Amino acid sequence: MSQPQISSARTSVVSGSGSFLFVLLVTAANLRTPITSTGPILENICQTFGLNSSQAGLLNFIPLLMFALLAPVSASVGNRFGLEKTLWCAVWVITLGSVLRITGSEAGLWIGTVILSSGIAAANVLLPPLIKRDFTEHTAKYIGLYATTMAITASLASGVAVPLAGATRAGWFLSVGVWLIPAVVALIAWVPQLRKTRHQRSATAGAACPTVLKSPWRSMLGWQVSLFMALQSMAFYTLIAWFTPYAQANGFSQVTAGWLLFVYQIVAVASNFACMAALKKLPDQRMVGFVSSLAIFAGITGLWLAPGLAALWLVVAGLGAGASMVTCLSLFSLRAVDHRQASRLSGMGQCVGYLVAAFGPLFFGILHEHSGGWTVPLVVLIAMSMLQMVVAPLAGRRRHIG
Repeated sequence: MSQPQISSARTSVVSGSGSFLFVLLVTAANLRTPITSTGPILENICQTFGLNSSQAGLLNFIPLLMFALLAPVSASVGNRFGLEKTLWCAVWVITLGSVLRITGSEAGLWIGTVILSSGIAAANVLLPPLIKRDFTEHTAKYIGLYATTMAITASLASGVAVPLAGATRAGWFLSVGVWLIPAVVALIAWVPQLRKTRHQRSATAGAACPTVLKSPWRSMLGWQVSLFMALQSMAFYTLIAWFTPYAQANGFSQVTAGWLLFVYQIVAVASNFACMAALKKLPDQRMVGFVSSLAIFAGITGLWLAPGLAALWLVVAGLGAGASMVTCLSLFSLRAVDHRQASRLSGMGQCVGYLVAAFGPLFFGILHEHSGGWTVPLVVLIAMSMLQMVVAPLAGRRRHIG
């Protein structure tokens, strides 16, 4: 299949600007910190507003659900109004939601969580197609840097949440509110790009409309990419949610379990860099997808069979998690013909992926409760990682959606 020719007039001026990398990374820095900063101090938040355990669980459930529900909508809005403008609006929404969460009212907490999750959902979807459009030859590099920035800032937000909460009388409000700083920086950083985009409109006004391309929702390849995203996301968020109680049941302290989870996430960051280099050298993504899936399978299987070696198994699983995430984000661009189709595929993949990720930990908990142990839920999770080993090479073939 020959690739449709897209007019060069549609190339964003952002691609010619030395500030693009900064804009990309500072935007990425806002896509996980509002969420990961609340996990370690969730008990403090519950005490402030008198929330029960079910409400606390819902507070963690809302972001992933919003990521899933708004992903397709975000893709359509981005294609309709422009990627830059929509991303800037998304950062505004994240900022507004973050402010509402620290107003001191329970309503502000819930409404702010919904609003900021909506902004993150849009940015999640639209950054990969922006990279596809402006840096086609360096997609893996920029996707890798974007994913690594998300992972580093997410880990940092999680790690400093408790110390910040105890540092001043502001308590957890400081732990959450401090992450408004990168949001404001991102808002300012986008302004010059928006001005340049407005100046460019007259040059693109006469450009031909791009060829109508096949929807990824009607493509087997689109479903393979989306299922890969779903399975790796489910494994990651299920381990994040359930490793601590599992570790405590096997003799680890809560503090030790927390440090082990930190190691898991840091290893994933290192894996982002390694995968970024591998993706640039390999002809397709089949091997990277399979090996990263195999690492997740080995890590979870090891946790089940030899929980005393949890540190080793989390390192193995972390290597797979980091590589899988970078590969998935890259596939949104690499399997699409142009940035508009990449936007639709990103919307589909994140809709399916985060919907499964949202319900994965929930079903894991249900299986644990009804089986009275850890064997049944872990075996099911291992089976899902085996399915990922099958799907990943299919999604990694060097093809485009028809």
